[in-house]
Amino acid sequence: MLTLPDDTATADASTENVAAYLARLNDAQRRAVEFGVEAPGRCGGPLLVIAGAGSGKTNTLAHRVAHLLVKGADPHRILLLTFSRRAALEMTRRVTRIATSALGSKSAIAQGLTWSGTFHGIGARLLRDYADLVGLAPSFTINDREDSADLMNLVRHELGLSSKEKRFPAKSTCFAIYSRVVNTGASLATVLDQSYPWCREWEADLKRLFAAYVSAKQAQSVLDYDDLLLYWSHLAAEPSIAADLSSRFDHVLVDEYQDTNRLQATILLAMKPDGRGLTVVGDDAQSIYSFRGATVRNILDFPQHFDPPAATVTLDRNYRSTQPILEASNAVIDLAAERYTKNLWTDKASAQKPRVVSVADEADQARYVVEKVLEAREAGMKLKSQAVLFRAAHHSATLEIELTRRNIPFVKFGGLKFLDSVHVKDVLAVLRWAENPRDRVAGFRVAQLLPGIGPAIAGRLLDSVAQAERAPTALAAFDAPARASEDWPRFVALMGKLCGRESPWPAEFEMIRRWYEPHLERNHEDAAIRIGDVLQMESIASTYPTRERFLTELTLDPPDATSDESGVPLIDEDYLILSTIHSAKGQEWRNVFVLNGVDGCIPSDLGTGSDEEIDEERRLLYVAMTRAKEDLHIVTPQRFYVHNQTNLGDRHVWAQRTRFIPPHLMQHFEAAAWPPVPVAAAPTAAGLAAAAKAKIDIAARLKGMWE
Repeated sequence: MLTLPDDTATADASTENVAAYLARLNDAQRRAVEFGVEAPGRCGGPLLVIAGAGSGKTNTLAHRVAHLLVKGADPHRILLLTFSRRAALEMTRRVTRIATSALGSKSAIAQGLTWSGTFHGIGARLLRDYADLVGLAPSFTINDREDSADLMNLVRHELGLSSKEKRFPAKSTCFAIYSRVVNTGASLATVLDQSYPWCREWEADLKRLFAAYVSAKQAQSVLDYDDLLLYWSHLAAEPSIAADLSSRFDHVLVDEYQDTNRLQATILLAMKPDGRGLTVVGDDAQSIYSFRGATVRNILDFPQHFDPPAATVTLDRNYRSTQPILEASNAVIDLAAERYTKNLWTDKASAQKPRVVSVADEADQARYVVEKVLEAREAGMKLKSQAVLFRAAHHSATLEIELTRRNIPFVKFGGLKFLDSVHVKDVLAVLRWAENPRDRVAGFRVAQLLPGIGPAIAGRLLDSVAQAERAPTALAAFDAPARASEDWPRFVALMGKLCGRESPWPAEFEMIRRWYEPHLERNHEDAAIRIGDVLQMESIASTYPTRERFLTELTLDPPDATSDESGVPLIDEDYLILSTIHSAKGQEWRNVFVLNGVDGCIPSDLGTGSDEEIDEERRLLYVAMTRAKEDLHIVTPQRFYVHNQTNLGDRHVWAQRTRFIPPHLMQHFEAAAWPPVPVAAAPTAAGLAAAAKAKIDIAARLKGMWE
C-alpha cells in the first residue's frame, strides 16, 4: 500500500487536487481513467480502451495508473506492460508527475511502481523468481537474436544438415521459422505453407533441428527471446503457479495491445482469467506487425473472453492532425473488413486536403519531395518537422541520391544497435561466459578473440570446460596453441577473477575492457572509434546493481551505438527524416510524404496473398497518413524502371494508384500532377493587330527555297 504523508490535508488527496488532474482529460479519456476504480484491494472488471491515432493514449494510460494510486492501490502490486523499456520509463515518469500533483508523495510513488517494463523484461524477472520450478538454473543467460541464430547454426552443423547435397535453409531462416512457430502457436507445417513455402521439403529435418536446438539451450542454461514468453506461458498454465502469479498483482495494464502475439495474450488471460483488474489499450487500425507474430485477433476478440464481455471505451478525439487529414484517413480505414468502428475527429480546421500527387517516375518523385521539403523549409518549417515514409527500405534509394546531390542532410531510421556491433558483442560475450560457463555461443566467440585459436581449437576448449567442475580450472589446464601462449595467462587470470567474482561490479567491466583493448586494436583498423562504444557501455554498466541485471536488460533493450549509427549527421543540427512506415508508428511530423502510393508497393505485391494480409497493408497506409499533423502528400509514380527481370531484361512497368484509395474516396483528397503542365499564353488583341500589318507568306518562302 502506498504510504501517504501524515498531514491530513495531503493524505486525503483533496477534491481540489484530484479534480485538477482529471479536468485535463476529455470525457472519453476520463471514462477510461475512472472505470472500475474501487476501494483498495478491490478491482473492477476487464476494460478495453480503443485509442485512435493521436488520441492521447499514453496520457490516458498514465492517468489511469495515477488514479489507481490516488484511490489507494499499492504501487508494488501494479503490473504495467509496454513494448519498449523507454516507453515504460516515460510512463513511470508521467504517472509520478500526475499522482504527485494529487498526493504530494513523489518518492513513495517512484520507489513503489517497480513492475513496469516490457513483456520480455518482466518475463525474465519472473523466471528468475520461479527458476527452480521450471528446471532453470537461476544464473541462466539470455541470447539475443543473432546469438540464437549462431547457436541454431552450431546445432545445424552438428546434425550434418549444413552438408546436405541440396542447400539447407540458412541459420537466419531456420531461426525465423522456429520463432514464428513459437509465437503464433501454429504448426510447423502451417508456418511453412503460409510464410516459407520454399522450405517445405525440409519439414522433417527442421523438426529434428528445432528439437536439438531446444536441447542445446537447456544443456547450456541459455534462453532466447521467445523462451521468455514461452516459459512464462507455461508457468501461467499451471493452476497453482498461475494463482500465485495472479495474486502478486491487483492491476495489470497493457499498452499497444494490438501488437501482442498469441503467447502474450495467453499469458494475460491465464493470469487474470476473470479479467478483474485487467486493462488493455490499443488500436486495431494500427496493427501492422504480423511479420513479428502479432495478431489483430487479440484486440478484436478481447471483450468476448469474459462473461460478461469486457467494457469498451473509445478515444476518437485526435490532438495531432487537421480535420481533412482525419476525414481521408477515416475513409481509407472504413473499407477494412473487420474493425472497431470509430471516426477520428478534431477541432483543428484546415482548408488543405491531403494531396495525391501523380508523377512520371521515381526520379520525378524524388524531385517533387525535395522541392516541397525546401519550400516548406523556406516558409519556416524545420527539416526535422518533415518526414518521408515508405513501405520498404529500398523504396527511398532514388530519393537518397537526390538528397545527397542537393546537399540536404537526412536520417534514415534503422541504425545498428549496440548488440549488433562486433566489438560490443565481443565484450558482452566475455561477461556472459563468465556468468554462465555452459554458454557455448559466448565461449566460442571469446576463445576466437585470441590469436591462433580457430573453430576447431575453440570447440575442444569448450568441451574441456563442459567436463570440468570449474571453468577457470579447465582453462588453466588447457594446452593453448603457440600463437596464443603470450595472451593465454592474462586470459586465464581474467576468467578466474570473473568466475570467482573477486572484484565488485562494475569494476569487472573495466577489467574486461583493459584486457580487450589490445585485441580490438589488433583486429580493427578503426579501434579508436570502436573503443568509444565500449567506454559508453562501461558507463551504462555502472548504473546497474549487478552483472546479471546488466546482461539481462542490455540484451532485452539495447541502446544505440555511436560508431555504427546509420546516416545521423554530425555537423547539421537539422535534418530530414526518412523512415519505413513500421518504424514511424508512434511518431508525428508537420509535413509527411508517403512514397510509392501505388499497387505493388502499398499494398506490397508480397502482402496480397489473403484478405487478412490485404487488410494489414491497408492499416499500414492508415498509420502513414495519421502521422501527418498539417500536410500530407501521397506520391504515385506512373511507371517504374525494373532491372534484370527474368526473360524480359530492363524495362519500364506501369503502375496504378493504390487500391486503398478507390475513385469514390478521391473526394477527400486534392488530386495534383507534378511537374505542373504549363498553360500556353493566349495572344492579345494588340499583338494580333500588329502582326496583321507584318503579314508574311511563309508558304511562298518555303517554295522559294527550292527555286
